[in-house]
Amino acid sequence: MNTIRFPQKSEWAAIVERPRLDVSQLEATVCSVLDDVRQHGDAAVKRYEEMFDHVSLDALAVTEAEIDEAMTLVDDELKAALELAHHNIAQFHEAQAFAGKKIETVAGVDCWQKSIAIEKVGLYVPGGTAPLFSTVLMLATPARIAGCREIVLCTPPDRQGKVNPAILAAARVAGVSRIFKAGGVQAIGAMAYGTESVPKVYKIFGPGNQYVMAAKQQVSLHDVAIDMPAGPSEVCIVADAHCNAAFVAADLLSQAEHGIDSQVLLITTAEETIERVKTEIDRQLGRLPRKEMAERALANSKLVLVHDEDEAMALSNAYAPEHLILATDNYEELAAKVVNAGSVFMGKWACESAGDYASGTNHTLPTHGHALAYNGVNLDSYNRKVTFQYLSEQGVRSIGRAVVCMAENEQLEAHANAMRLRLQRVEQQPEA
Repeated sequence: MNTIRFPQKSEWAAIVERPRLDVSQLEATVCSVLDDVRQHGDAAVKRYEEMFDHVSLDALAVTEAEIDEAMTLVDDELKAALELAHHNIAQFHEAQAFAGKKIETVAGVDCWQKSIAIEKVGLYVPGGTAPLFSTVLMLATPARIAGCREIVLCTPPDRQGKVNPAILAAARVAGVSRIFKAGGVQAIGAMAYGTESVPKVYKIFGPGNQYVMAAKQQVSLHDVAIDMPAGPSEVCIVADAHCNAAFVAADLLSQAEHGIDSQVLLITTAEETIERVKTEIDRQLGRLPRKEMAERALANSKLVLVHDEDEAMALSNAYAPEHLILATDNYEELAAKVVNAGSVFMGKWACESAGDYASGTNHTLPTHGHALAYNGVNLDSYNRKVTFQYLSEQGVRSIGRAVVCMAENEQLEAHANAMRLRLQRVEQQPEA
């Protein structure tokens, strides 16, 4: 990790910059795969499954028998953990239910909003270096609460053509409608365009590697909505002199082990915190099964010493992290200064892992600085707000002349005439 002491504000842009990869060839590859899936459906998906996941599939759909078998393979402790996490996620997202309020903006004009679920949603769950069954709960639970009619899940199978049992168990717990054996770009294409087996959906959710992210962004241009632009996982920790260095090091490593392009950032007001955390990272790193991956991620990461907590929070807000941990005594005071972050973890006991799995908040969050403008997945992500308005004759009297005037001045005569005809009609009648 790179240690930076008391950087000038002019240096912040370099500090908050994420690792960048040359994606020109990647984009061309993704476009080619998507076009093939669009034209050849299931056959293309199966061909790419054999090419990339090294498995020959007779069918893409996961059967009920396969899900039943998976439930017998998941031990009771994990099943109980899935149920607990699902309960907490459901509790948190149910509390986000929208209640529209009808208002009379002016006499005779009523306006209101109604929240309506997206009918068909597609969930992508990675299954490569780590089978993210927790993501199934995070994506499917709010989709079910929102009332999405069809919840489609795609995830890559292993070389025997089997989906990880924990992913299937989580899908049953969370109420997924249909599950398909497809990973990577071909899975995104299948859900975006529809194939003989995989239904076309209206919005795609879920994390993935750089190929999956590129595929989501490409299909979002013309064919389907996506949850958010995203990239490799990241965490920023703001720590003081009293922090638990072992906890801080563990939290940094928990993100570093996601992948070689992940990034972690520690901001502190105490020189001794940097030294204590570096010692703990060295001690804990050697025990990690994904040590090599974490080490490569740490090479992209930084330890930054700043003058005070105001500067620490300003730098954090400039970074706009996916995860922000406030490992300080006055975490509530600092939390009030958060402007840009995906999800915030307050105090020494709130490890980022809690939010990844079972606290109840959603772990599908904006990365790569997108927290400047995007929020994480929530109940609203699965709904659209449809607006309604009703005008009585009194409503026409109230706003008719203003509408005609504005339309005429925008030189949209048909707009003006639509209201003018109504205004003329009601003005011929006596007011009630």
